[in-house]
Order: sequence, then structure tokens, then C-alpha cells
Amino acid sequence: MSARRIAGLAAAAWALCAAAQAAGPGYHVIDRIAGPDGGWDYVRVDGAHNRVLVAHGTAVTAFDLATRAVTPSLAAGVRLHDVMPVKGGAEVVVTNGGSGQVVFIDAAGATVATVQAGKNPDAAAFDPKSGLVLVMNHSGGDITLIDPKTHAAVGTIQVGGDLEAAAADGAGHAFVNIEDKNEIAAIDLAARKVTAHYTLTGCDGPTGLAYDAADQLLIAACDGATDVVDAKTGKVVQTLATGKGADGVAFDAKRKLAFVSAGRDGKLAVIAVARGGGSKVVESVPTAVGARTIALDDRTGRLYLPTARYAPPSAAGGRPTIVPGTFELLVVGP
Repeated sequence: MSARRIAGLAAAAWALCAAAQAAGPGYHVIDRIAGPDGGWDYVRVDGAHNRVLVAHGTAVTAFDLATRAVTPSLAAGVRLHDVMPVKGGAEVVVTNGGSGQVVFIDAAGATVATVQAGKNPDAAAFDPKSGLVLVMNHSGGDITLIDPKTHAAVGTIQVGGDLEAAAADGAGHAFVNIEDKNEIAAIDLAARKVTAHYTLTGCDGPTGLAYDAADQLLIAACDGATDVVDAKTGKVVQTLATGKGADGVAFDAKRKLAFVSAGRDGKLAVIAVARGGGSKVVESVPTAVGARTIALDDRTGRLYLPTARYAPPSAAGGRPTIVPGTFELLVVGP
């Protein structure tokens, strides 16, 4: 084969490779699992039992990933927000916004313990260093610390504002989005106090929050934009354009990708995360209007987003209503 021919083939191969990279990783909706009617909030993967849990209005709904079987009401609740597995999946932390309580259930759904939290407990997070569960009291502006071993509240941290999702760095610090102030509060968990407030420039209504431990970066999902923040200094490294109506973010540490789910636009932004201002949106995946919260299965790299179809509001200025029989769990993967 001539040198010119070899050079031509090499150039063609390089062009194909470059085109593939430019096209993005190729995430798309690969499955849909129908579920019961009702509203929803956070979704979590319970890897120990190979299932997905959804805070589904007044019930914890479980989706078996092997059989696609659905348990409509694994456990009952009052305006549920989060369903976070703890103790290796032996128990699940369920936040009840309507009653102000955090309920621990076992894998079968039986109540193990009930703990009083603050006003409208919303998102939950786990700190591996202290072994404590952090419950963000959205309307109360404080965090309830709970020891999952004793099922007892062991402290409260005053933050202020409307608290959303939180993330822990594993070294004794936590970070929580303050939705109405467009801030992230940095917290010293041992000292039980806020140490700094990070202003999110170009970011309105931060909700979802993820932590990239390797690069010490925070990824805060806002309405129409996502801020990448230096977790040590609080400096906003980048502001990336993402979809409207975001309420969740997931970070895949193995693939160095963050996923921001925008429910109003029905799009999922795929962000290649890099230090030094090198993060970029590499893909915008069509999902569905309403698909605003998200969970990552770090075993497979697949993502799960609850959603349903909406009908126009019955009265001017009212909220759209969910069309009966349309609730489903979207499965997204490459």
C-alpha cells in the first residue's frame, strides 16, 4: 500500500473519531416503565436490591430493575420528598414534608423508627465521615442531623433560607443549595456551623447539587444554567447553559459526566466535567416535560427520571394537571 494511501486512510480514521467525539456520548431514552398515578419528587437507586425508589406523593414506589415489577406503595407517607437508602440498603430514610417527620423503613417497607425533623423536611444526604444523615428542612431553613444507628436526632445546624439538595465531601464538610438566595452554604459538620456562603452568579433557584471529589468541584443545577464551583474557595469557575425547570443533578465519577435534568424543557444536559474551567455540555438529550429529578445507578451508568404527561390547567393561572395513567420511569443510557 502506498504511503499516500496509508496517509489517506489515517486521515479518514481521525476524521471519523473526531466526528464521534463531537457527537457526544450518545445518551438516549432506552426504556420506560409504567407506574401508578401521583406526583413525585426525589428518585434513588437502591443497588442492594436492584431497584429504583421514588418519593411518590403519599407513597414510596419501588421499581424492580430485573423484573420491571412495580410496588405502588412500599410504604405510606405524607407529601414525600426523599427516599434515601442507608446501611447498605437495609433501611431507607423517607422524608415526610407534610408531617415534619423522617421515617426509617426496612427493605420490605415496614417502619423501623420515626424521628421528628424541622419544617418541611425535603432532601436528605449522608456524610460518610460522621456516619450521620443530613435532612434539609426546606421551609425551616435548618438541617436536622440524625444518627441512623440509633435513629435519633443528634443536632441541628441553622442555615437560613429555602434549603434544597446537599452534598458531603467525605472529609467533614457539607454543602447545601439555598434556593431563594442563589447561594451554596458551606458547613463544618463537626462544629455544627456554616463557615461560608458561596454566591452563585448567573444561577437562579439552585436545586440539585453534586460533588466531584477528584476535582473538588460542586455542580449546582439552576433554572436555565448550571454553575461549576470550586468547593474550597466558593469561586464560580463556569456557568453553563442548561435547560429550564431543573430540579436534579447526578454525577458519574467513573465517566466524569454530570447530568442535569430540566423538567420544563424536557431535556437532559450531559456535562463533561473537568477542572480549570474545562467543563462543557457535550449533549442535550430529549427526555420528557416533567422529567426534573434524576438518579444515577453507578453500577451501570444508567439514569432514572420519573415523569408524566400534563394537561393544561382547568382555570387561567392554575397549574397543569397530570394526565391519569401516564406516570412512568424513564431509563436513560448510552
